[in-house]
Amino acid sequence: MEFVNKKITSDNFEQSKVFFLRGLENYQKELYEEAEHYFFLSLNLMPDRLSTLTNLSTVLIKLKKVEKANEIIAKGINLYPTNEIFYLNQGLLFNLNKEWQKSLVSFNKAFELKSDYVDAYYNHGIALQELKRLEEAVSSYDQAINLKPDYADAYYNRGVALQGLKRLEEAVSSYDQVINLKPDYAYAYNNRGIILQELKCVEDALLSYDKAISIKPDFAEAHYNRGITLHGLKRLEEAIISYDEAIQIKPDYADAYNNHGNVLKELYRFEQAIISYDKAIIIKPDYANAYFNSGVVLQELNRYDAVISCYEQAISIKPDYKFVIGALLNVKMLTCNWGNFDNQKDLILSKIDSNKIAVTPFVLLGLADSPSTHRRCSEMYIKEKFPLNSNLGAIPKNIKKNKIRLGYYSADFHNHATAYLMINFFELHDKNQFEIYAFSFGFSEEGEMRSRIKNAFDEFIEISHLSDESVAKLSRDLEIDIAIDLKGFTKDSRTGVFSCRAAPIQVNYLGYPGTMGANYIDYIIGDKTLIPSNSQEFYSEKVIYLPNSYQVNDSKKIISDKQFSRAELEFPEDSFVFCCFNNNYKILPSTFDSWMRILKAVEGSILWLLQDNEFAYENLKKEAQERGIEASRLVFAKRLPLEEHLARHRQADLFLDTFPYNAHTTASDALWAGLPLLTMKGESFASRVAASLLTAIDLPELITSSQEHYETLAIELATNPAKLKAIKVKLESNRLTTPLFDTPRFTKNLEHAYTKMYERYHAGLPPDNIYIED
Repeated sequence: MEFVNKKITSDNFEQSKVFFLRGLENYQKELYEEAEHYFFLSLNLMPDRLSTLTNLSTVLIKLKKVEKANEIIAKGINLYPTNEIFYLNQGLLFNLNKEWQKSLVSFNKAFELKSDYVDAYYNHGIALQELKRLEEAVSSYDQAINLKPDYADAYYNRGVALQGLKRLEEAVSSYDQVINLKPDYAYAYNNRGIILQELKCVEDALLSYDKAISIKPDFAEAHYNRGITLHGLKRLEEAIISYDEAIQIKPDYADAYNNHGNVLKELYRFEQAIISYDKAIIIKPDYANAYFNSGVVLQELNRYDAVISCYEQAISIKPDYKFVIGALLNVKMLTCNWGNFDNQKDLILSKIDSNKIAVTPFVLLGLADSPSTHRRCSEMYIKEKFPLNSNLGAIPKNIKKNKIRLGYYSADFHNHATAYLMINFFELHDKNQFEIYAFSFGFSEEGEMRSRIKNAFDEFIEISHLSDESVAKLSRDLEIDIAIDLKGFTKDSRTGVFSCRAAPIQVNYLGYPGTMGANYIDYIIGDKTLIPSNSQEFYSEKVIYLPNSYQVNDSKKIISDKQFSRAELEFPEDSFVFCCFNNNYKILPSTFDSWMRILKAVEGSILWLLQDNEFAYENLKKEAQERGIEASRLVFAKRLPLEEHLARHRQADLFLDTFPYNAHTTASDALWAGLPLLTMKGESFASRVAASLLTAIDLPELITSSQEHYETLAIELATNPAKLKAIKVKLESNRLTTPLFDTPRFTKNLEHAYTKMYERYHAGLPPDNIYIED
């Protein structure tokens, strides 16, 4: 850039002034290219004119013409070293180049020269904000606002900085100031909505997004944020519409496609969800979250090869992605794909030991027999996903009622293991002492079991369409005294309901065999076999010790009269039949090693397993062959209606339990059907359930505490028909005389426990371990 040196004349001055005024006029119209042209014409006639230099430098910055702007600013500072505008523009130029530290020096110089230089303070704040020096940024914005109380942009950026500092109420106040000054400031409404959502003021958040959209209908981010809020409120169809709007405005909006998939997943529209995730990945090939979410949905569809591929992609993109390592190992457990199993398990356990999130608590139950590790994992999960939500405030203490109101919360009030165990218990509840409410959510399957359950309750309430906070509020309005979570960390759980405090007393029971690690869950239902006194430290809850087994059972469970032949089940006629009907993911390589040694020792024996999926079927046969056992010695049982499934137990000789995740419902099914079950007892809740059941049915001789004892006893029972027959006779005798299947007795004991909890609460006493006597 060169300037022609000309002698200043009156004609030059007047012509320069004309060009300058034209430049100024175009600048005010935001016609910056034209303004630049006229300012240069003016400057060629009067090269040292201050007003032209300052305005031209400003225009060049607007046009992001860095080199030209830098030259003009340098010339201005050289000619007018005490003019603050050049230092402001120099700082703005550094901001353009993201040289934030340099820009701070320039802005400091600007307000040294002019102590009330509003724009210098404002832009100084922007640079500090970019450097993550948020407290200082807020101070700079405050300076700008003190000098110019109607500075809406300064209030807006101040709100953003406060948002980053998690000073959320102050940030909302800043955005409110923006809106008061400039009611059409859509971005302020959007950011205000984000904060209100974080503060759990979701209805107000929605109003803010709606206002932002009314001002700026093409505001894709506001539509997206509105979708997030609607999803949280369980207004799922509306959430889909909001995400669709965001995508229509911004077709490359990967996050909107991903969240769109998440809502479809919750609506059980799995194939459509995968399409949304695929679109997110096409737009953003390194989108680890979309790969992970797609894997979760593909798992629902049993497309396990694709699941593994998705999880591995997520890990390759983001090795520290939370939960994905555990999810990958879990799907391999589901399919009995045990390559590199021990290394992956050890990696997960080492991460937990280092307080890093790697796996969900439920998956960990099948990996480790360590109650201390389980507690640590649960506590990390709760902190990450479901911290205490105090938005509804403390629950006022209601007057003591004649009837205690119990709320049972589950997604399993249909043909599910939980329902099969609990139905008779629900029916036997003493309606003179208790009012019982069912809070049902998740996928619901109509049928005989669901009808029977509905009839057992005083009120059956469908809550799938309600947010966690709304469910908690409903529970409070109904004055539920004791809220019993029957899901814990299992599929379709609603832990968020309990984080809001649905009732003054909250209980973890049956669905999840372990501690929740949450300070808002007061009690866990157990027994002395499950949780010995020296293990109480591994549970965040206080323990309700029932006198026999913690597990409820249905004493009216029907066994079909159908007689299955060995030929029909594809058994050799003279074989000894070991069986295990546990889900395949509970079979660890170490358990399978043990089983294969048992088969080798018992000539002609077979192992009868549940056919969970084709992948596990093929992999287990392959694993048997690799251990020297013919694949034909593994026989697989397809799923049948429960009554027939119980009937076919008669063709098995001995149930071999898994470790560390024992048989639970499958154990009581086997015992009810008259099939002895051999278990190994560990240290964790999940590894002591079968021992609890065997103790309650008075068969402690089937409880072992080491792998060697487990294998030795299995072989002995298989090769000593008299000993096994004696156990079967004892089991048949004990089935209806011991506590395990005495549902009325169990019901009275658990009701006694509820009464004890209730009395402690109304006496002003904190939760404590409670021991119930028969």
